[in-house]
Amino acid sequence: MASGARIEAFLEMMAAERGASDNTLSSYRRDLEDADEYMGGGLAMADSAAIRGWLSDLARRSYTASTQARKLSSLRQFFKFLYAEGLRGDDPTGVLDSPKKARSLPKTLAEDEVGRLLRRAEEEVAQAEPGSPERFAARRLHTLLEVLYASGMRVSELVSLPVRVAQRDERFFSIKGKGGKERLVPLSSKAREAVRLWLAERRLDKAALESPWLFPARSDSGFLPRQIFARELKGLAARAGIATAKVSPHVLRHAFASHLLQNGADLRAVQQLLGHSDISTTQIYTHVLEKRLQELVQKHHPLAD
Repeated sequence: MASGARIEAFLEMMAAERGASDNTLSSYRRDLEDADEYMGGGLAMADSAAIRGWLSDLARRSYTASTQARKLSSLRQFFKFLYAEGLRGDDPTGVLDSPKKARSLPKTLAEDEVGRLLRRAEEEVAQAEPGSPERFAARRLHTLLEVLYASGMRVSELVSLPVRVAQRDERFFSIKGKGGKERLVPLSSKAREAVRLWLAERRLDKAALESPWLFPARSDSGFLPRQIFARELKGLAARAGIATAKVSPHVLRHAFASHLLQNGADLRAVQQLLGHSDISTTQIYTHVLEKRLQELVQKHHPLAD
């Protein structure tokens, strides 16, 4: 059976047994026919070296690493089918690694931009009528911002904080992160003051007072949905004159980490504060360290310009 016929048999199986959509089948067909053309019609009998050559050709044709990985995935499915049907005794893709995607740098905000956000949030609290729903919402948003920037918590960790962690008025919150792992996150004096004022505001609302959550809401979970926080944060950014596309709770978490490193923090310490189980996850911030080291050399090396 020629490669073309085997490709057709594979596509028929994907449609009949896996219920693959027309778009998925078209994508598989393009990938397999492209590889088959590169190999002169010999895809079904190709070895690992031939597939590596095809991947190199994709790179020369300026396909991104993610697209190369997707196309290789199509070949993996094809050869798995041939092996299962007894049409091949091996899988040449089994020893191949997927092309690695370049890790994009995290979006972040400059220190002065975070300062503008915090100042605007504080101003809106002062402008709202005491005891009004507007005051409640403004105080909550200001507290969320202060705590997030002070601690670098994940937004899911922040909005689901139990109220008991805040009633101790300590310099740290003890929180449960991914996998149920507990860690301590710091609170600045401004964040602690924001929490204190929020608790006082919260006591004025009977429904909030009876909730076990620090940031209660009328939702299925009982606490503020992260989507609501994200929406309110973008609104605040617009009012502070900052492009809304630049701002999200996750961006503020990145700002926390980046600003710590810019000001001399150790990467391992930032890893612990962010709750990363592996240092490799935190290494997306090494561009900050590299910049700091360059500035250090330029400033202190006797032969620097």
